[in-house]
Amino acid sequence: MASERQSRLADRIKVLIAERLEKGLRDPRLGFVTITDVRVTGDLQHASVFYTVLGTEQERLDSAEALRAATGMLRSEVGRGLGVRLTPTLEFIPDGIPENAGHIEDLLREARERDEQIIGIAASAAYAGESDPYVKPRDEAEA
Repeated sequence: MASERQSRLADRIKVLIAERLEKGLRDPRLGFVTITDVRVTGDLQHASVFYTVLGTEQERLDSAEALRAATGMLRSEVGRGLGVRLTPTLEFIPDGIPENAGHIEDLLREARERDEQIIGIAASAAYAGESDPYVKPRDEAEA
């Protein structure tokens, strides 16, 4: 049942952090941050918080710094909201979903272009030998 408890704790941490970020931090470096996932270790002592930032690379870096600076305050808020004996440590990890999605889109576009090229080649293709290479029984007229 530890995995069910981990899951419940992770979901609650995700909600608490998202609500706190929605209220805003006093750090002007923090951009538009979305919490995508939280994973808690089996001993419930550490939580990895995955997030994305909408914006430029500089805004992502600034938001990462703002989250690192606010980790202690966010952990205190999580501790108050959870009501557990030991509050897990928080680690903020940038989620690679947007970059991966972009890469997958590029691969799919490339595959579609190759498919179109193959369809074009196949349309103008001709048989290398006879159009029907299979041996057929001889007609009686030929015999």
